[in-house]
Amino acid sequence: MKKKVPQKLKPLSSNSKTIKLVTRSSSKNGAPSAKSAAPAPAKPDPLFTQAVQNYEAGLKAMQAHKFDRAKASLEKVLCGPSKELADRARININICDQYVARSSHAFKTTEEHYDYAVALMNNGDYDSARDHLEKILKQSPKTDYAVYGLAVLNCLTGRVEEALGHLQNAIKLNIANRFQARNDSDFGKMADDPRFTELLYPDVGELESSSSGFSSMSSSSKSSGAKKK
Repeated sequence: MKKKVPQKLKPLSSNSKTIKLVTRSSSKNGAPSAKSAAPAPAKPDPLFTQAVQNYEAGLKAMQAHKFDRAKASLEKVLCGPSKELADRARININICDQYVARSSHAFKTTEEHYDYAVALMNNGDYDSARDHLEKILKQSPKTDYAVYGLAVLNCLTGRVEEALGHLQNAIKLNIANRFQARNDSDFGKMADDPRFTELLYPDVGELESSSSGFSSMSSSSKSSGAKKK
């Protein structure tokens, strides 16, 4: 009797399906456990962020020797949530006060202070020029040539509404500012504005009343041209 030759098993083909055992981890309750979610990063405090920005703006202004502007930015830091940052701001505010005190004592007269502001304007440092003009008016609100200077400055920086307001005020304080403005090329941006024209060339009745007021003013009033070429 012949023995049967055992048949060789055929190897599994590459495309044959393999069965994978999937194990499911379970929690103590028998329910599938989910991966614990990572904690969301804490959002930065917007008040602290603003305080940092104000502090950096103050330091930048100090480096540019714009101490009035620096002090304004640093004072905002005092209201922020960081005590450490507020303490640093106080130190720098004191430094700003010292520099401002020195600069204010450097001018012997208001006219000298105004000339310095005009020089800043001529050099294109409009922010510093504005600070000094405003300081003059804070000390002497009726200094007409400083009001006129602000009108010029606002026109040069595109703040037309403020320029018109300051020019009107300057003319009320000293009628000579009206005639000065007629030949002032710094008002070129407002040349086509009818409100500007009305200020410089008012009705005859208004002009006569202004002229009578001008005749009674002191001849010692300073010439109010804002730019000295």
